[in-house]
Amino acid sequence: MLHLDQSTEVLGNTVRWGMQGKGAPLVAIHGTPFSAQVWRRIVPYLIDRWTVYFYDLVGYGQSEMREDQDVSLGVQNEVLAALLREWRLDRPHVLAHDFGGATALRAYFLNSARYESLTIFDAVAIAPWGSPFVQHVRHHEAAFSGMPEYMHRAVLASYLRTAANVPLSDEVVDIYSAPWLGDIGQQAFYRQIAQMDQKFTDEVQLLYRRLDCPVTVLWGEKDAWIPVEKGEELARLISDRPLVRLPGAGHLVQEDRPEAIVAAMLKQAG
Repeated sequence: MLHLDQSTEVLGNTVRWGMQGKGAPLVAIHGTPFSAQVWRRIVPYLIDRWTVYFYDLVGYGQSEMREDQDVSLGVQNEVLAALLREWRLDRPHVLAHDFGGATALRAYFLNSARYESLTIFDAVAIAPWGSPFVQHVRHHEAAFSGMPEYMHRAVLASYLRTAANVPLSDEVVDIYSAPWLGDIGQQAFYRQIAQMDQKFTDEVQLLYRRLDCPVTVLWGEKDAWIPVEKGEELARLISDRPLVRLPGAGHLVQEDRPEAIVAAMLKQAG
C-alpha cells in the first residue's frame, strides 16, 4: 500500500499525498471512484527513474470529505495547479487515469500547467460520458446516500467490479471500497457522483490540440465504461502518436494490465 503521509491545505481542503523515488518528478493522478492506491502496483517499478508524487483528489481516499464540498472536475484542476506550485514543479511528467486525465487536461488548457510528458489512459475527456448508473444517482443522490449500509456495500462492490475486465479479488474491492464506507464515506461516494457534470469536459474539449510535450494515450480494449473509440478520438486531438490499445484490459488498467503502464512509462524515459 502507498503511504500518503503528507497533507496540504488547498482551496480550503486538506489533501493527502506522498512521494517516493529519485530522479525527475512524475505526478500520478487517479480517477473515480478510486484513490492513489491504484498506483500501489506501479510506483515500485518507477522510483528508480522518477520521484513519484501521488495524492488523493479532493473528496476522495484519505483527503478531506465533508458535507456540501465541491469535489467536481471544476475544482480538481485548480487543486492540481496549486499542488504543482506547492511542490515547486514547473514541468513534471504526468501519469493520469479517468478523472485524473480530465484533471491534467483541464490544468493544461485552463491553468497553463505544463508537462515534460503526459501518459494518459481511459480518460474522461470526450463527450458523451456518464453511465446510466451515474445519471440515476445524479437525480436521486439523497436516496442513495441514505441507503442502509449493507445495500451501499453491495452497490459499491458491484460498481467497482464493472471497472475491470479481469475479476477483482475481494481484497482489491476492499482497498477501493474502504474510503467510501461509514456515514462520511457513503455520503462522499454519492456526492462525487452527483457532481459529475459533462459541462466540465465540454468547456475544455473545444480547446484540445496537440500538447507541447510527448503524449502517450493508452486504452483498455475491453473498457466497459468509456469505449476505446473515445481513446482514438482523444489521441488524434492531443498527440502526434497513435492510440496504444491494451488487449485484455478494461477501464481499470492498473489492475488488468499494470505492466502495460510500467512499460509505457519506461519507454517514455527512453
